[in-house]
Amino acid sequence: SQLGWKFYDADDYHSLENKKKMEKGIPLNDEDRIPWLCTLHDLLRREDTSCRQGTVLACSALKKMYRHVLIRGASAIESNEPEQPGENPALKILFVHLDGPMDIIAGRLEKRRGHFMPLELLKSQFDTLEPPSAPENFITVSLEKSLPEIVLEIESAILQG
Repeated sequence: SQLGWKFYDADDYHSLENKKKMEKGIPLNDEDRIPWLCTLHDLLRREDTSCRQGTVLACSALKKMYRHVLIRGASAIESNEPEQPGENPALKILFVHLDGPMDIIAGRLEKRRGHFMPLELLKSQFDTLEPPSAPENFITVSLEKSLPEIVLEIESAILQG
């Protein structure tokens, strides 16, 4: 809100099947996540095309491939090749990797109410995690900092381009 940008929570876009699976404590796999990530790419593309304003998407893009789908959409699945002439240009996304120990994240998850993902799935997310690395466009922010420090660090990175 401080940037005047729209905010979306990727969890709001999971299919009913994905939500039911997670409620049962079953981790999602690539086949579950890819359609969801394509939907999120389409949302970001629509915001970029129609509004030309920044957008924040809270999303557990755990793998490099998932982040690639957010940038390029379904074409990222079909090919790992660079964009071809005539293809929709990739979105420019700064990924913010919120990094912290499992116990801190578990403590925060325990405080969430009414969410479909149970605490038991946290380990599977850590097991799946591929932290961003070069040449991805990302920053890593420690969750051990205070919330105001985290927000300031992210805002500074965005404003610096």
